[in-house]
Amino acid sequence: MPDDLWMQLLKAAVVGGGICLLGQLLFDAANLTTAHTMSILVSAGAILGGLGWYDKLADWAGFGARLPISSFGNTLVQGAMEGAGKNGFWGILTGMLEPVSAGVAAAVAFGFIIALVFRPKA
Repeated sequence: MPDDLWMQLLKAAVVGGGICLLGQLLFDAANLTTAHTMSILVSAGAILGGLGWYDKLADWAGFGARLPISSFGNTLVQGAMEGAGKNGFWGILTGMLEPVSAGVAAAVAFGFIIALVFRPKA
C-alpha cells in the first residue's frame, strides 16, 4: 500500500506541476497577463474534457489534474454535455453552471466579505 500511495503522489506532482509549469511559461515567456494565462488553461481543460481526455488524465493523476484551474474548464464542459442530453439546447447553459455554482457563489461571497473587512488597495 505505501508504494501505491507514493506512486499516486508522484503522478499527481508530475501532472499538477506540469500544468502549473505550462501556466508559468505562458505568463513569463509569452508575456501574457494573468487573465490570459488562466483563460488559456481553462480553455485547454474544456477542449480536453470535450474530447474525453481530461477525465482519463484525472483518473490517472488524481488531484494533480483535478486541482488546477484547467479542471474548471473540464467541469464546465461535462456539465454542459450532461445538461444538453437532459434538456436540449437550454440544458447547455443550465447544465454548465450547475456543477460550479457553489464554488462561484462562495468566491463572490468571501470576496465581498474580505473587501468589507480589509481596505483594498487601488
